Amino acid sequence: MNAPTLTATPLEEIVERILATRQITRVDQHSLLTLSNLNAKEKLLINRLFDRLRSGLLKVVD
Repeated sequence: MNAPTLTATPLEEIVERILATRQITRVDQHSLLTLSNLNAKEKLLINRLFDRLRSGLLKVVD
């Protein structure tokens, strides 16, 4: 697991954790879907996660 950088935002830390564990909770999913006012980098991070989720590379856990 990569250590979060000092400038990582809470969203980046969540994404790093999800990618490192290859697991996303329903709470994570809901939180990410309800975010608004995202910049281009944040949108890209979320799209990466949901692409991996759709591809079966992430496991949904409760």
